[in-house]
Amino acid sequence: MLFLMEDAVFPGPRIAVVGNQTSIIGSTHLVDTLLSAEVNVVKIFCPEHGFRGTAAAGAHVDNSVDAKTGLPIISLYGKNKKPTPEQMKDIDVVIFDLQDVGCRFYTYLSTLHYVMEACAENNIQLVVLDRPNPNGHYVDGPVLDTAHYRSFVGMHPVPVVYGMTIGEYAQMINGEHWLKDGIQCNLSVVPMQGYKRDSVGYDLPVPPSPNLRNAHAVALYPSLCLFEGTNCGVGRGTDYPFEWVTYGKDTLDLRQEQAPSAFRLKYLMEMYRRVPQGKFFLKNNFLEKLAGNGDLRKQIEAGMSEEETHASWQPALDQFKNIRQRYLIYPDSPYISTH
Repeated sequence: MLFLMEDAVFPGPRIAVVGNQTSIIGSTHLVDTLLSAEVNVVKIFCPEHGFRGTAAAGAHVDNSVDAKTGLPIISLYGKNKKPTPEQMKDIDVVIFDLQDVGCRFYTYLSTLHYVMEACAENNIQLVVLDRPNPNGHYVDGPVLDTAHYRSFVGMHPVPVVYGMTIGEYAQMINGEHWLKDGIQCNLSVVPMQGYKRDSVGYDLPVPPSPNLRNAHAVALYPSLCLFEGTNCGVGRGTDYPFEWVTYGKDTLDLRQEQAPSAFRLKYLMEMYRRVPQGKFFLKNNFLEKLAGNGDLRKQIEAGMSEEETHASWQPALDQFKNIRQRYLIYPDSPYISTH
């Protein structure tokens, strides 16, 4: 049978879904919706945090079986980040449906990259079901230096906040030949109806991951995730993750802070001044991977202002914005803020 969704056609009977707890249509999971429409879903791929979104950040996610449907679940987080030829051989179409938050170090983008690469290498169609970007109303932050800092928390030469939906981003990966050896996959994007990029403060219907529980945390995430490269905590294990920062008993409470519409360094810089000298940054260079360059740590240690630091990445940011324009599906905001 043929399965139609908007203008996407799934001609083969064997469907794999890349999904998690955010992959819903109304209140029904995408997998259940497809099965009720007699679509032959044969397996599920899941990203970091697992299929039901309950695993902690960085936690190992094992292959398993979905208790409700009996479908095999293959983890794409851990050693097996890219579907293998063996895992792809009984599939005709892959449907990708994950809620992004518009931030470069959110690992669902890396999962998208590897799924696209596997589809290209195995001649399998990929259909991306687009979803809103809650941080889609601005473009900001340093652009990743892929020659030195490419990792699973940043694979492409994009700024921290890129102002694109995941469907637009998939088109950019394909169009810029960022996959291995410059290959391209057979990509279709199912667009949203009525989406506006300047929807500031969009509240996602389902938390995209365990520690992004509300719109306020999602808005703060691009700026606060840099603390993962420091000895400070960001509220993991509390009721307010990514809404405050702590070092020992010293707390920077941001629960009443207006959600920023730019990538802000002020939180990082303030805590750097509070923490005893030499105790702030981790020694494993994870901050450099998150920032995407080797300059930010040095700039903070040198006492540069937020404005001076921002100016240092502006040329690369402007260059990215020109690339970005080629792949937009939806009208841009009246202006795209960069600070």
